[in-house]
Amino acid sequence: MTEVIGTPERRTGSDRRAGGGDEGRGRRERKQTSALAYVLRSLAAVVVLLFIIIFAVRHTRPVYASSGTVVEQLRKRAPVAAAVIAPVESSTVARLMASPKYQDEKRNFFEDLMRTGQLDSARADSIAQYAVREAYTRGISPAIVFGVMLTENARFVSKAMSNVGAVGLMQVYPKIWLKKEFSDSLGKDLASDSTNVRYGVFILDKYFHPRTRSGDVTERDYRSALLHYNGCVSGSNTPNCKTYPDKVRRYVEASAKSICSGRGFYDCIAKPFIAGLLGDDPDKTP
Repeated sequence: MTEVIGTPERRTGSDRRAGGGDEGRGRRERKQTSALAYVLRSLAAVVVLLFIIIFAVRHTRPVYASSGTVVEQLRKRAPVAAAVIAPVESSTVARLMASPKYQDEKRNFFEDLMRTGQLDSARADSIAQYAVREAYTRGISPAIVFGVMLTENARFVSKAMSNVGAVGLMQVYPKIWLKKEFSDSLGKDLASDSTNVRYGVFILDKYFHPRTRSGDVTERDYRSALLHYNGCVSGSNTPNCKTYPDKVRRYVEASAKSICSGRGFYDCIAKPFIAGLLGDDPDKTP
């Protein structure tokens, strides 16, 4: 009896295991089918989305498509901001910076910086690069940039701050100049040599070449321009501020020996140096 009873129990157990295997395979197959369906639905959604994007790009016209470039609109509505974005034609600047004259100007600026005894050669080279590049971009004589730099910060301390909060190599006043309309293009860190020089030369350009409301460029003599740079329009902010242009001139005459290459102050800063770089004779009678 024991053998008879035990035998069917083993068969019954074997039958249960067989039935369980069929049920497991069914569940796996259903899972695989569900995953495949999910993948196919996802691919279909991607295809539809791509079709919508392509259709929108081909058939949607930008709102300002007929309004001209951003720079063109800025020139009409905000000429000062336009000057930050596109101060001069980029091809002209590229041509100037590729010229042997540019390399000469940079080397001369470097030599005069080194002559001050305040800088190591690596920093003098980088400041010369920034200063001459920005001078070319804005149409400012490198000698004026050099003279202002020495007048404002003769020790070349990057983080130097005046008692009114002006910062860096060219003592830029953040309350006036560190505005979004300028900082988006010129930068925000006035303690950085490159950013500070960029701002300083931009400000010089603003005062040497003031722009009317319509965007026309005018010329201002160096004394008036430097007085504006120093914030000495009325002469009431700083005692004896009227002497600022004379200080700049003395620094140029005494220290810009390589930059001016023996030329007098007016020849060095007042003549249109860009005309000479482009192969035109600034002394030639039109």
